[in-house]
This record gives sequence, structure tokens and C-alpha cells, in this order.
Amino acid sequence: QSLSSAREPPHPSCTPSAFRARMRTVAALLVASATAASAFTAPRLARAPRAVRPAAARQPAVIMAAEKKKKVVVLGGDGFCGWPTTLHLSDAGHEVIMVDNLSRRNIDIELGCSSLTPIESPEVRCKAWKEVSGKDVRFVNIDVAQEYHVMLKFLEDEKPDVVIHFGEQRAAPYSMRNDKAKRYTIDNNLSGTHNLLCAIVESGLDIHMVHLGTMGVYGYGTSGGEIPEGYIDVILPGGRPSKILHPAYPGSIYHATKVLDATLFQFYNKNDGLRITDLHQGIVWGTNTPQTVQDERLINRFDYDGDYGTVLNRFLMQSALGIPLTVYGTGGQTRALIHITDTAKCIELAIENPPEVGAPVEILNQVAETRRVRDIAQMVASKTGTPLSYVNNPRNEASENELDVSNEKFRNLGLDPITLDERLFDEVTSICEKYKDRCVLDKVMPTSYWNKKRTEDIETKGAVLSTEEVIVGTEADSPFQQAAITKEDVKVSGA
Repeated sequence: QSLSSAREPPHPSCTPSAFRARMRTVAALLVASATAASAFTAPRLARAPRAVRPAAARQPAVIMAAEKKKKVVVLGGDGFCGWPTTLHLSDAGHEVIMVDNLSRRNIDIELGCSSLTPIESPEVRCKAWKEVSGKDVRFVNIDVAQEYHVMLKFLEDEKPDVVIHFGEQRAAPYSMRNDKAKRYTIDNNLSGTHNLLCAIVESGLDIHMVHLGTMGVYGYGTSGGEIPEGYIDVILPGGRPSKILHPAYPGSIYHATKVLDATLFQFYNKNDGLRITDLHQGIVWGTNTPQTVQDERLINRFDYDGDYGTVLNRFLMQSALGIPLTVYGTGGQTRALIHITDTAKCIELAIENPPEVGAPVEILNQVAETRRVRDIAQMVASKTGTPLSYVNNPRNEASENELDVSNEKFRNLGLDPITLDERLFDEVTSICEKYKDRCVLDKVMPTSYWNKKRTEDIETKGAVLSTEEVIVGTEADSPFQQAAITKEDVKVSGA
């Protein structure tokens, strides 16, 4: 039955309540039919590579920021990605509330290794931001994984337009540290995600949820082709075309929680119509953003230890201290990368371009480029003269892999990503130099091993397999120059 006919005045014999029920039934049928139609589409034909427009010519597909500022809740807003994103969105004019239970700071105490940069308390951070920008950011301490009813009432009271979900234990090595860390990561991440989804449903509010996922859900083997943004077109038995989620191959307990998150998103999207955006992010590098550099009290955290230190940040810190760069195994692992400033920009693009009501879960690959780990190490070493230390890989992964990733959606929304650059290396290195006295040297080497076999192998063969001296190159011989010419290891759609 058409919607136009449903809008006709009710027959005199139809009561108002019966008419409203009829309207709800028609609307439900329309949504169901649209969802079914989108779930069974013919496979897309392969497209020719798209020419990349100059940065100045690229514009977001939908520009909403100037039209309507939003009320945004940032779960995990005190963390490495959460804090810069909180300030970025506040600076853009959105009303931002940061929610955190400060679990990452508690893990600092557990590991005996805090941020290389001296980070202030959330209260001091918010006060400093008010002084610098004139804008308010509120801090609320809620444990989303444990305090469901508190979170539900918070949503009902605040009525946010968007909830950004950073509130999960984020380190793969920590999730493999021991049985306690494994269980905590599962309990915290999955309970937090499910509590949030359930609370949104129970609140009755139309809240757009943006989740920070990881490229690691696809695993770290050779992809065998370009990894699309979430979905792939397949032919089922009997010649039936369908669109399904890309197969997942998690490489750690942490990555497994992100895979399970994605399954929950599919259920709540189809069952309750929740609007969800899932961002599969690469490894983040860098420390500060245009907002965090405005005051010393706003500085972002910088992790360098074997559990939480991301690969490039760890290399830059090690080079600043003259410590050999710890390359795992052969260094042949290819990883997707993104600068911390672009993390915040991508979140803004995601909240300004939400999925329509009734649309499937929106999935975007939040990456700027891919690089091989040993090539990154050699970039840093050629600039600083720091030797490379090839250590026995604590992870259970392929020693060499290729990674070909599509990031077309963010490109089309106007993202002009930051890529590896010596000047940005200098910015991070200067931070390492400034705070190097805070470094706990015995926390640099990895101590979290993936399984008993990896532990036994390292105990038998030793932690360090070999070392390599790298001669400091001239500017003409810089790996950055070579990468710009060949781009052999940079395989990102549109890059």
C-alpha cells in the first residue's frame, strides 16, 4: 500500500487509535522492504583507479558543521585518541561531554609506566581548555561496562545527538599479557559496547553512535587484494547475489573484541534500527594536535612501552634516547597508519555525515597509508643514526605480509590525510627529548607474548636476534624521497 494512500483521512468507522496503528504498520513495512532491497544487490563491477583531485579542490560530500552544531558525548575522552578528539570537536563548535572511568591511568599504575608526557587530571585539562578557548567541556566519570543504569540515566538527561565510543581497552599486547588482562579486555570492551547499545535503545532517543574500531579485525596476513570498507559482494550457492561483512581474522584478544563489537552493531542496527558508524582505524602516530599544543596542560599522552607504545611513536622515542629501535621479527609486517590529527578529523567527518534511518551500519577504513615496519624503522634510523634491533617477535603473526586498503569514503568526504614526513618526525622527537627523563628504560622491550610457544621460543633463542647499523643519509638519499618516488609499499586507494 502506498504512503500517499495511508495519509488519506480515516474512514468514519476507523477509530483514531486504529488509524495510528495502521500508520505504524505501513511505516514498518516500508522500512523492512527498503532494508531487504539493500541487502541483496548485484556485485559491483571493478572500477578503474580514481584520479585524486588536488587537496584544495576536494570538498566534503555533505557540509553540516556550519548548519547545526551537535551535542556530542565522547566515551573514553581522557585517552590517547579521545582527548584530542574532544578538543577538536569543541573547537569546531560542538557541545562536548567527555565520559571516562580513568581505567587507562589505573593501568599505568599496574604496569609501573606512565605517559612520557606529563598529563594533567581531566578536571585540570577541562579548566585549561576553558581558559584557552573560552569553550566548556564537561567531564563525567562513568564506568560504562559496570554502571549501566547510570549510563542510561545520563543519556536520558543529556539527550546527545552523537555518542563516540572510544571507551575500550585499546592495546593488543596488553590484551595478551596474561589471563587477567585477557579477561579484563573481554569483560570491559564487550560489556561496555553492549551496555551502550542497550542504553540507546532503552532511552528511546535517536542517537548516532560512532565507534572506533581497528584495521586489525582483518588480521595481519596478506590480504590477497584490496580490503574494502566493511562489506563485500558475494555470490551465494544457487547464484544468489548478497552483500556480507568482510571475513574477520582477529590476531589478539583485543582485535577479537572489535570483531564481536561489529556483530553486535549488525544486530542492533537490524533489530532496533540504531544508526551506527564503525571506523576501522590504522595505527596512530604523533602526539599533539592544533588544540593540544595551545597550553602545556592540554598535552596529549605519549605511550612508549612494549604494551601501549604504537610502533612509530616507539621508534621516535627510542631514537631520541639512543636506544636501538625494536623491530619485531623481520620487520616485514605491513601496517596501516594515521596521524593523531587525522583521527580527530575523521571523527568529525563521521558525525557530520551520519547514516540515514534504516541504513546498514556504515563502515569506513580510517587510514592514511600503509608502510612496512622495517621501512619505517630505516626512515627513522637514517635520520638519527640509531641502530636497529631485530627482536624475537612476541606476536603470533606472519613474518611478512602485504596490505592493500581502500579509504575512498573518507577521501570523498574531503579528507586530505597527513602522511609520514620528516618535519612531523621532528615534532614528536622534540617531545621525546623534552621528557626523556620520565622514561623507564626497562619498559621499552616487549614482555607480553601471544602464547606459550612464543614464550618458549624467546626463552630459548633470546629476545634479540640481530642488530643493524644504518648510516645517516643525505637529504637526496632520504627514504622519504625514495618513498615519494616509488611508493612501492604505499597501497591505499586514492593515495
